[in-house]
Amino acid sequence: MSRERSFTIIRTAVSMLVAILVAFVIILLVSDQPVESIKIFLLRPFSSKRYLGNIVETAVPLIFSGLSMAILFKASLFNLGAEGIFFISGITGSIMAIWPKLPPVAFPIVCIMVGAVTGMAVMLVPGVLKAKYGASEMVTSLMMNNILLGVGLYLLNNMMRDPKVASLVSYKYRTNALLANILPGTRIHVGFLIALGCAVLAYIFLFKSKWGYEIRMVGNNGKFASYSGINVTKVIIIVHLAAGAIAGMGGIIECLGMHKRFEWTALPGYGFDGAMIAMLAGNNPIGVIGAAFFVSYLRIGADLVNRTSDIPTEMIAILQSIIILLISAERFLHKYKQNWIEKEVKG
Repeated sequence: MSRERSFTIIRTAVSMLVAILVAFVIILLVSDQPVESIKIFLLRPFSSKRYLGNIVETAVPLIFSGLSMAILFKASLFNLGAEGIFFISGITGSIMAIWPKLPPVAFPIVCIMVGAVTGMAVMLVPGVLKAKYGASEMVTSLMMNNILLGVGLYLLNNMMRDPKVASLVSYKYRTNALLANILPGTRIHVGFLIALGCAVLAYIFLFKSKWGYEIRMVGNNGKFASYSGINVTKVIIIVHLAAGAIAGMGGIIECLGMHKRFEWTALPGYGFDGAMIAMLAGNNPIGVIGAAFFVSYLRIGADLVNRTSDIPTEMIAILQSIIILLISAERFLHKYKQNWIEKEVKG
């Protein structure tokens, strides 16, 4: 492993450690029983099968969103469209899960495919605008998120809403469409295995295929890649399609795995989480799994502390912000990096 790669891992680990230390400081400042609160935060998530299951359940959508963003970041594309795709793919996949009648095994597969195709179709818009006209993918994707939220809520209100329920939710999914649990006593569902499979496939796609090589070349230097004969326009569109498919799968898998009906009335936030997960993982699809579990662990620990002590849930937002700031700050540990690389060159 090169020292550059080793430094990236060390800086990420230090960022995580700093975030946890900040959590300790917050707990010491606001809690009447800081030692007990810290113990709950660190150890309670591992104290039972139920809490361990909560960590895995929470990590599943984070893996999908992290993979989607990692592929985009690898091509130096800052597209936040996964946020809206999670929502709209949940809507389209839920429509399939409510009305058609399909065989048990094929039913969830068809719903997931609908979600993936929805994600690809949506992501194609900022992808083509970027590839053909040079439009900022960040701006177009953010605007698309608002459009998708409005369209989704319209469909939920006028087509899918269950009039027998007071809140804004859809009709119940057909039982055959739901994803099966894989561990009794928890809500861990088949979507977890699909997420792991997607991470492996994304790694192969990025690091073992011709398309992945072209994506990495474009991400490193788009002009040089173009001079080398790589079709940058095609690469940008392929990246958006792949990221859209993964985000679309994540949206409907979260719905079919954790809910009995569509219940989101706002953007779920997973798309923005994906940016943090991808940054933590260094845009490595396998690393996304570990990053998702780390963030999930923090969230479950913070939730348990909030429910059993006097620590506010806002603590997790502070921790996430610190992690993003430290990882995105190029000057963080920069002197240490320079000294380490100089030693490698001299050696």
